Amino acid sequence: MIERLKESSGGVIGFKVTGKMTAEDIKGFEPQIGYLLAERKHKPIGILADLSAMHGAELAARWDEMRFLQKHTDHIARMAVVGAGKWEETMAILTAGAAVLQSETHYFDESEILQAWEWVRTAKHAEDVPVRQISAGTGIWKDYHPEYMGL
Repeated sequence: MIERLKESSGGVIGFKVTGKMTAEDIKGFEPQIGYLLAERKHKPIGILADLSAMHGAELAARWDEMRFLQKHTDHIARMAVVGAGKWEETMAILTAGAAVLQSETHYFDESEILQAWEWVRTAKHAEDVPVRQISAGTGIWKDYHPEYMGL
């Protein structure tokens, strides 16, 4: 299940995934992002994803997540990922999805959720919280030039 967090405001939306994420969860939440983008006239937004209560994801959900991120990549300025596990493990899980993003993506421990909200809103890190970068915000295709293009 995906629920929108009450702290969402302005150009920042937060959500929490509980249990096993399904493709239906992604499809049910996607219109909320679309509404926020339309409301802001497609200005970049910040996203906080609380995965601390997530217990895996269906393969179809992972595919829909990547499709969703790719569709909205130009409109996401920052993404804060909050998790309960080791950040290295979370990074390995999210790298595939984050790789398509052009946004900067950072990981925060669940005890650092307030700092995650602050960062996703302002791009400023609290001095007492380590910076754990998942994606630098360049995406995997930024400097890609296919070899066959000149043939």
